[in-house]
Amino acid sequence: MANKKGANAVVLFVCMFLINFVVSESDNGRELELLLSFKSSIVHDPSGFLSNWDPSATTFCQWHGITCNNLSHVETLDLSAKNLSGILVSSSVFNLPFVKTLNLSNNHLYGEIPPDIFFANSSLRYLNLSNNNFSGHIPNGFISGLVILDLSNNMFSGKIPREIGLFSGLKFLDLGGNVLLGKIPISISNITTLKYLTLASNELVGSIPHEIGKMKSLKWIYLGYNNLSGEIPKEIGVLTCLNHLDLVYNNLTGQIPSSIGNLKDLNYLFLYQNKLTGLIPNSIFGLKKLVSLDLSDNSLSGEIPELVAQLRNLEILHLFGNRFSGRIPNALTSLPNLQVLQLWSNRFSGQIPQSLGRYNNLTVVDLSTNNLSGRIPDGLCSSGRLFKLILFSNSLEGEIPRNLSTCASLQRVRLQNNRLVGELSFTKLPLVYFLDVSNNNLSGNIGEQNWDMPSLEMLSLAGNRFSGKLLPHLLNAPKIEFLDLSGNEFSGTINPRFGTLTELMQLSLSENKLSGEIPEDLSSCKKLVRLDLSHNQLSGQIPSGLADMPVLGHLDLSENRLSGEIPAKLGQIESLVQVNISYNHLTGALPSTGAFLAIKESAVAGNDLCGGDTTSGLPPCKKLKNRANWWPFMACSFAGLLLLVITGFGFLFMRGRNNLEPKRVENGDGSIWELQFFDPKVSKSVTMDDITFALKESNVISRCKEGVSFKGKSVSNDLQIVVKEMHHVSSLPASFWSEITEFGKLKHPNIVKLIGKCRSDKGAYLVYEYVEGKLLSEILGNLSWERRWKIAIGTAKALRFLHSRCSPSVLVGDMSPERIIIDAKDEPRLQFIFPFVDNQPFLPSSYVAPEARENKKMNEKSDIYGMGLILIELLTGKTPADAEFKVQYSSMVEWARYCYSDCHLDMWVDPVIKSQASINNQNQIVAAMNLALHCTAGDPTARPCAADVFETLKSAFRTSSCLPSLNFSSPV
Repeated sequence: MANKKGANAVVLFVCMFLINFVVSESDNGRELELLLSFKSSIVHDPSGFLSNWDPSATTFCQWHGITCNNLSHVETLDLSAKNLSGILVSSSVFNLPFVKTLNLSNNHLYGEIPPDIFFANSSLRYLNLSNNNFSGHIPNGFISGLVILDLSNNMFSGKIPREIGLFSGLKFLDLGGNVLLGKIPISISNITTLKYLTLASNELVGSIPHEIGKMKSLKWIYLGYNNLSGEIPKEIGVLTCLNHLDLVYNNLTGQIPSSIGNLKDLNYLFLYQNKLTGLIPNSIFGLKKLVSLDLSDNSLSGEIPELVAQLRNLEILHLFGNRFSGRIPNALTSLPNLQVLQLWSNRFSGQIPQSLGRYNNLTVVDLSTNNLSGRIPDGLCSSGRLFKLILFSNSLEGEIPRNLSTCASLQRVRLQNNRLVGELSFTKLPLVYFLDVSNNNLSGNIGEQNWDMPSLEMLSLAGNRFSGKLLPHLLNAPKIEFLDLSGNEFSGTINPRFGTLTELMQLSLSENKLSGEIPEDLSSCKKLVRLDLSHNQLSGQIPSGLADMPVLGHLDLSENRLSGEIPAKLGQIESLVQVNISYNHLTGALPSTGAFLAIKESAVAGNDLCGGDTTSGLPPCKKLKNRANWWPFMACSFAGLLLLVITGFGFLFMRGRNNLEPKRVENGDGSIWELQFFDPKVSKSVTMDDITFALKESNVISRCKEGVSFKGKSVSNDLQIVVKEMHHVSSLPASFWSEITEFGKLKHPNIVKLIGKCRSDKGAYLVYEYVEGKLLSEILGNLSWERRWKIAIGTAKALRFLHSRCSPSVLVGDMSPERIIIDAKDEPRLQFIFPFVDNQPFLPSSYVAPEARENKKMNEKSDIYGMGLILIELLTGKTPADAEFKVQYSSMVEWARYCYSDCHLDMWVDPVIKSQASINNQNQIVAAMNLALHCTAGDPTARPCAADVFETLKSAFRTSSCLPSLNFSSPV
């Protein structure tokens, strides 16, 4: 009997084994089919990561990116950051029956994700599709066991599905960086397990749901960069696990709820760039774990109470751009960890707490643009780490503390527009590169002081009472680029040694008591852009050597005693755009070239000059007599010859022009197309058949929301072209096709040329030249500093051309590394989806400025913002999609601002170029970051124009600095 039972058990075991084996083999076959289906949908795999996905060679458990469980089923598929491009088919990896982790992030996948993605797999626990180009709506459905869902930084549109609340097991949800519309669904509050919630950088509207108070597991809330309105719900105050609350760049109104004071574990509170009013609730100062508090750029008012002393862990306090008043609380001086204190642009009054800095760990202090009085505290640098001291535009009095003169960590000092007296003590600080003490009552003989400022690049002593002779060699500042000594009491002659300051770009010695001649040695300053020697007692002639200064743009010699004629060569400086020589003793004729052609009357008045345009107000110069009487014969002969040449060229031009007129052509299938080329060579070789023949799936080189690009060629001569199929043609404005024609006439070496267009009832296509190369986004990580510099210059040059040389200006719309091709000559080539004219519709992108996201209108300043992000990427190697910006910072721009202000260059520069960074390169890198932060300023009007961006970059890399046209009054 026992033997019989044993035999039955063996039979049962064998049967179960066979059943499991058959089922397992069936599942394996299904998994293999799904994996191969996914591989077939990938159209571009530049690194060959999927090359070993070959069932004839190995089992799929050994394929790259795949991890199997003990039963040889796919459990993890990780293909993140492999530069894969393609569109996911519905029967794909989402249907893998046993997969728990699916990570396709940081690729170039596009199209809509399968609609059954949240129905297909109940085993999935981790899904990351972030940093791709997926579009369409987020599908309905849910997976109750899903723990992590990251769809950030794509192009998902529409509303957040109400079913989001059915993801009952979620702990991490990131839908940021898309184009999601509508309100935050109340159902989201049903995810009571959620710890991390990010919906930032979308177009969400309405109020923050009061039901958010049900989500008591939340540790992280990031809803910034939307259009949310209404008040901050007081229910947030019950989320006692919260350690990060970020609601920046919205339209939130009302007062800060006092219930936030219940969040005892809160480390980071960011509410800046809203419309909040009222006082800071006293309960906020009971958040003893706060590390960073940023309430800047609101309309908050009242005084800061002494209760701030309770924030013992506070490192960063940003309250600038509000309406705070009263005194700066003494309690701030007792915060041992306080590093960054920025209270600028408020209404604070009274004295700065005199013990500020003694018991802190200060690195940055900015109290500018208030109503502060009294003396500057002498302990500000007690930490030995203070590198930025900004106190301008107050009513500070007394002498500059002697302790600051030995603060070796200082790098940037701005004390202008106060009432400071005494002598200048900042003369031996090795790291200071920016020093502005202008418009005070400082005095003393600068020439008698021995300066040692090897890093100094910008020095302004203007508007004080400094005296004595100017001895520039005593500065010991070989890097000086901006030097303003105007409005003082300097006397004597201009020392020839100013010519040794070869890095100088701006020199102002106006409104002093200088005499003697202008030294020829100034012509050695080959990088000088602006020279102002006005309102002195200079005599003699204008040196002809000034004409040898290749980038001189502004020259002011007015209100002196200069005599003689104006050197004719001065009119030949191509860069010279503004000249003022008024009220001297100059005689003779104005140069008839350059900046003198249309000079204003006020710029030449008070002399004995003649000539110039009607705008000069000068009498004409007397004409020469006894001209040769044979010139009419020569002129007539030349005119006849010229007429023959023009006639010949006119015939050839009209013949070529006919080839560029729109034509109606019949395609092979009988359809009628309107075809127009903008290049005569192309019009002779490319046909409509060439265009339609390119429209094959195998020829696809890129996809985006606006259309698909195909690579094609001319059958007649193998000329390669790119054909862009345009989507949503019916929604284009009526003026689009005429604007396209004008755009086709544009030629620039850093812009991919539009060479043709064609359209019919069946569709529309734009034809571009084909540029052999790679996208900047694909190769940036391996580029040297010199190559990155070249890319920055070329891109800025293209942007300047589009904004400044085209009328109306042409907008890029999506100014990102995905739009820049690096060609075979290592030149950047800006490519367009299609051109935008000013104020045309909004194009969603991570590189679009915040205000453009809000009003859905593009303009030149939005392009400049994108250019700033590209510069940050070139400098740091990071992208707006990097995960670290989700953890501590609201955006890459915020991170860059923090690093630039508070960190050494080594902490933020790309490690790839760090090892190559010489002293000159380091200056270039810092200058470029400074420009990038100007380009990404929150206020669009504070961003430079494209021409200034180009000139600044060009000057920065030529002189290791920034162009002095940057706004030095900015608190950046």
